[in-house]
Amino acid sequence: MKRKEIMKSKVNRRQFIGAAGALAVTVTKGAEQPPKDTRASAAPVCACGAAPKLIFPCSGSADVGAIADQTARKLMTEGVGRMFCLAGIGGRVPGIVETTKCASKVLVIDGCPLECARKTLEVAGFSGFAHLKLHDLGMEKGKTPPTTEAIAKAADAGRPMLKS
Repeated sequence: MKRKEIMKSKVNRRQFIGAAGALAVTVTKGAEQPPKDTRASAAPVCACGAAPKLIFPCSGSADVGAIADQTARKLMTEGVGRMFCLAGIGGRVPGIVETTKCASKVLVIDGCPLECARKTLEVAGFSGFAHLKLHDLGMEKGKTPPTTEAIAKAADAGRPMLKS
């Protein structure tokens, strides 16, 4: 037997199939096992340890969406809270929804007066969260470049909202 064939026979290979590797097929020494469902079963629970402080920026395509996104990243880097997936809330991803339910504090950051991030959380059944509206800070859609100063101004407004 050639060395290459010996190495192949000793290695377990995993092939992921489907969206984001939802199903995994394990091939061991040429014997295929039935597909193993790696999706979460039943209702997932918060696996964060302590209840997290979560930040949901709108991350919209306009300049103020970029500021909302960068503000969340800045606050996360500072350790003030953890940036979380707004699309996961809209898509009702069980793990994301459950983690949000067990959060000690939630900060929503909206760039423009449409307030898409706030509406996304409300439609999913969430309320009582802190809401930072960049338009209330004088930041206008299409007129406010995502500068270091704009991001710092938004972070300065959002930081106390997560601490209270």
